[in-house]
Amino acid sequence: MLDDQKTPHRSASLFSSSKLMGTAASGVPSRGLFVIELVFALLITRIPYLSVPFKWLESYFHELSHGIATILSSGIVSHIQLFPNGAGFCFSQGGAPLLIGFAGYFGAACWGYLIYLLATWPKGIRVSFALLGALVVLSGLLWGRDLLTLAILAVLTIILLLPLRLSQNKILTQFLRIIGLMIMLNALASPTVLLGLGQGDAVMLAERSWIPAWIWVGMWLLSSICALYFAWRRVDKAANG
Repeated sequence: MLDDQKTPHRSASLFSSSKLMGTAASGVPSRGLFVIELVFALLITRIPYLSVPFKWLESYFHELSHGIATILSSGIVSHIQLFPNGAGFCFSQGGAPLLIGFAGYFGAACWGYLIYLLATWPKGIRVSFALLGALVVLSGLLWGRDLLTLAILAVLTIILLLPLRLSQNKILTQFLRIIGLMIMLNALASPTVLLGLGQGDAVMLAERSWIPAWIWVGMWLLSSICALYFAWRRVDKAANG
């Protein structure tokens, strides 16, 4: 009887270990580690100087999203411009103004979530870093015109390609997860700066649509919150599965 009672317990332990190994192998962190990484990402975005390159990442994906929306709506992108304080511009002609204006903050949140998903693919983690780095380089070649923008894009390229020198995929996946979280957090914080200002994407959209600027800001905040929630659901689903 004692042996029979111990057998199920031993099987449950093996199942739990296998489950944990499967979660680790997938690149999806535990719930606790997700919270730790989220807090760590939040702290980095609040540290002066250290947070600057990661603000550039959010600004880059913001302007890239404007550019993609312009091209998808049959417009032409002239160039993008990035600044040390995290601001940026996408100069374009034609296209759908509402789609282009909305795409910036919404796209940045989506890019952050996409990067987080890529970080749950350990076998392709090096490919993910390489593709992201190549995307920044391509953007510089196509749309970079001034030295300051090219310098910022060069820094972003280094941030994305330098980790490839690391030998451990575990460190790479964790670093990429934190980058994705920081982009989503910056995409969540950035639109709030527009409140009370008489300029920016929200004001432009309000003038063209008659929808108040605060509603556009609210939609951007909601999209960033949803991106963070979907990242959490990815973690929670893996923990339950």
